[in-house]
Amino acid sequence: MRTTLSLDDDLARGLMIATGQKTPVAAIRQALQEYLQQARKQKVLALRGQVDIEDRWRELRQAELSE
Repeated sequence: MRTTLSLDDDLARGLMIATGQKTPVAAIRQALQEYLQQARKQKVLALRGQVDIEDRWRELRQAELSE
């Protein structure tokens, strides 16, 4: 998707420095990817204590090894 953005030059330069990217497009892409990854992590962490998970990793490992 193509989008035209009007950004403050100092903001774009700061983002490029922070991300280590050479272009504003690459810096924005990386910043958005990292933001979305962090948002997904927060959603998963918000489920802490709300989801009952059985600890059956040993059984599953045995099933994998016996195949």
